[in-house]
Amino acid sequence: VTRKDDNDRVYKTMREKFNAVADEIVNLTQAGRPVLVGTTSVEISELVSRMLQMRKIKHNVLNAKQHQREAEIVAEAGKPGTVTIATNMAGRGTDIKLTPESRDAGGLALIGTERHESRRVDRQLRGRSGRQGDPGSSQFYVSLEDNLMRLFMPERIARIMDKLGLKEGEDIQHSMVTSSIERAQKKVEENNFGIRKRLLEYDNVMNSQREVIYKRRKN
Repeated sequence: VTRKDDNDRVYKTMREKFNAVADEIVNLTQAGRPVLVGTTSVEISELVSRMLQMRKIKHNVLNAKQHQREAEIVAEAGKPGTVTIATNMAGRGTDIKLTPESRDAGGLALIGTERHESRRVDRQLRGRSGRQGDPGSSQFYVSLEDNLMRLFMPERIARIMDKLGLKEGEDIQHSMVTSSIERAQKKVEENNFGIRKRLLEYDNVMNSQREVIYKRRKN
């Protein structure tokens, strides 16, 4: 894999984060690279779309509302300067094929607008770029107002950002922050695992009762 996975860029507010995402998309399209923007929901995909319209950047939105044109949009997504905004589920099972010009410009640039609760989903998203030896890059944009960060982020990250006295629109980008975010995701995954395990235990109790009742009924 020749894809370059950059450290997360962390902003204080969502507004600063989305402005930075829109600015980065403008820069990447000017460099002739195709861009895939991964979002966690239809609302966020439409928000990013509105921001790009204001900057007059031509783009396609792939979400649950566009399923007829999905394969067609994904097939176009590897052309130079093409911007595709997608939710997690969109475009699965269709490879994004790069044109020679896109490959020379640096391949598909993947931008994640938020970290997901599951690391697996993040890795799937990163894996849309840099397929079969293609060049590419991936970067996640995160804000302290994101759900995952609000609920599970260690306090010290917010303290570090306060100490640095970041100006409006400035971000923090460090491997320590990226690994802290991954630890937060791990915590969420463990919680979810615990919930599923408990559910299975309840189901086993119900099942043994079912067996007794059905056996009696059969007799």
